[in-house]
Amino acid sequence: MTSRRQNIGFLPPDADAVDALTNVVGAKGIIASADAAAYLSEWRNRWTGESALIIAPKSLRETQAIVEICAERKIAVTPQGGNTGLVGGQIPFGPEILLTTKRMRQIREIEPLNNTMTVDAGVTLTEAQEAAASADRLFPLSIGSEGTCQIGGVISTNAGGVNVLRYGNTRDLVLGLEAVMPDGSIFNGLKRLRKDNTGYDLKHLLIGGEGTLGIVTGAVLKLFPVPSEKITVFAGLTDPTAAVKLLSHAQQATGGAATSYELIARECVDLVTAHIANTRDPLAAIHPWYVLMEFSAGMAGSLRDHVETALGSALEAGLITDATIGENASQCAMFWHLRHSISEAMNHAGTGIRLDVSVATSDIPAFLTKADATVRQIAGDSVRIVSFGHMGDGNVHYDIVPAKGDEKTALDPLRATIQEAIYDIIQSFGGSISAEHGVGLHKRDAIAHRKSATELAMMRAIKSALDPQGIMNPGKMLSSISNDEKKEL
Repeated sequence: MTSRRQNIGFLPPDADAVDALTNVVGAKGIIASADAAAYLSEWRNRWTGESALIIAPKSLRETQAIVEICAERKIAVTPQGGNTGLVGGQIPFGPEILLTTKRMRQIREIEPLNNTMTVDAGVTLTEAQEAAASADRLFPLSIGSEGTCQIGGVISTNAGGVNVLRYGNTRDLVLGLEAVMPDGSIFNGLKRLRKDNTGYDLKHLLIGGEGTLGIVTGAVLKLFPVPSEKITVFAGLTDPTAAVKLLSHAQQATGGAATSYELIARECVDLVTAHIANTRDPLAAIHPWYVLMEFSAGMAGSLRDHVETALGSALEAGLITDATIGENASQCAMFWHLRHSISEAMNHAGTGIRLDVSVATSDIPAFLTKADATVRQIAGDSVRIVSFGHMGDGNVHYDIVPAKGDEKTALDPLRATIQEAIYDIIQSFGGSISAEHGVGLHKRDAIAHRKSATELAMMRAIKSALDPQGIMNPGKMLSSISNDEKKEL
């Protein structure tokens, strides 16, 4: 899938430009055409792009020099981190160059007394977690692609993950940023401060900006004490309403100790246990819905008692029908392996429709009821509805796959109808059509007619002010800022 006319007016790098760019990074910084495929297609193979040149700087100064050359010659640039994005935001489509941060890998500084860590954009999320652990600290961001995704990409997409309930999104975990702006100037905002009221907080334009306003090259991340005790629970229940009530009950009973709270439909468990090796149903009986809860506390000793008391009273109140507590690291890992394998398991169920949406947590049951009825009205029994997600922060992954036995059936004829219907429902709840995966190319046109004119005007004004040539990640999030493209919006 490609986008219409997204690269109007941009020039491919000519031989002189290629020579100039190669002189900046050296031979090691140019990705050979034989290796290009891994950078030009995202992991689900939904988008396959093209690029005139793939370049890999290893420092801030090299990145600056690259952007200066491109700005001078009006060459567009698509930034890419670990290429784990799901909305096409990291894929180039035309004459632009692709700039990968894969060689920017330094852990620059860890300050345990300030609970901060400064890292390069190309450091993977797992490497950041391990670096924090080496200083007896916790960097709490955790997502399924953490072994591959890079800090720059995580910041540019404002990734969420399983610990948002306790620690917040990426936006809440970044104190300072360093970035190269579209004209080649450097935004040196690597502040280690938790309080700074000296005007606009400019880093927040780049966090979640999907590389459309600049290229993140470094960041100061918040660290936390390592919890001394952690309890993981897998519970069965009757419906999402009980899950919402259980979350409130568990938070109250444990003094807010819940770190993660994942809602999982039975269909998810069936898919995972059928298609993913070394997985099994955590509970003896089948339940319509499940929640995977994790609790953590700074002081060891009393958390399990509080959790067991909370589960006991929840069972008496009918909020849960069964539950098991992970008794060791292996069992807890098994619970999480099941949760993180849902997306992979769906790949075996045929080409589906995947929606990443959010509503207020208390609205999730009503949303699911309305959405399920709408999908059944459109598709009948020809599909399976696979609902799961980070219920603690209102994020639902609402996915549709072909009915069992019809895995080869293409849902493309229903895609647009179902997607727009679900987006209409989300809008009726005051929710978001993109909870944590971003806009990229996939949802660019959807937000163009679902955001207010004021919101779109503000976004375009920011893009125009910081990137007047429109060279930074063209065609993503917003259509090109050219007059012709504005007419499409």
